[in-house]
Amino acid sequence: MAVKKSHYEASLAEYSNNLAAIALLKQHRPYLEMIPSLRRPDESLITIPLPIVRFRGNATTDTQITCLPCDIAMIMCDPEWKIKTGVEILLFIHRPHEDFSDLLGRWRKTQVLLDKDYEWLMPLRHSHILSDGANTICPLFVVFTETSERIQKGLVGAELPFIIQAPSFLIEEEIQQGLEANR
Repeated sequence: MAVKKSHYEASLAEYSNNLAAIALLKQHRPYLEMIPSLRRPDESLITIPLPIVRFRGNATTDTQITCLPCDIAMIMCDPEWKIKTGVEILLFIHRPHEDFSDLLGRWRKTQVLLDKDYEWLMPLRHSHILSDGANTICPLFVVFTETSERIQKGLVGAELPFIIQAPSFLIEEEIQQGLEANR
C-alpha cells in the first residue's frame, strides 16, 4: 500500500501546530529534551511549515531567500528571554511517490543550504525574535505504516531518527471516507 497525499497533507497540517509538534517529539526523547522549558512548551517551540530562510550576502553579493526542502522547522526559543536558542529540528515527512534517495536527498540539500550564514523568515507573531542560524541542526523523519520497508531500512542505515506514524487523525479521516464511499 502506498503513502497517500492525504497522509502527507494531514501530517503537515497537524505538526504545523507547536503543541502537536511537541507531542511528536515525545516519541523521540532526545529531541524532546532539547525543548528549553517543558513547563512552558507552547512558548519554547516555534513551528514554521514549509520554511523560508534568508542567506546573508556580503558587500559584493545580495541577500538571497529560498524555501528549504524540509517540511517543518522547529525553532527552540527561551520562553523567559524570548530569544532563539542554538538548536533547530527539521522535520521531513515522507511524501507520496518519494523513495529513499528522494527523502535522504531533501535532508542532504538542506544541510548544504544551511551551511551558509542564514536567518529564518519567522511567522508574524514571532517576527521580533532574533532568528540567526543554529549551532545544531537535527533532522527528524516521519514515515507511515504504508512507507516501504526499504525507506525505513535506509534511515536506519544512515543513522537518521524517524517515527512511524499511523496517526488517529489519519485513521479517522480514512474511516469517514470509507463511510461516505459506502453510501
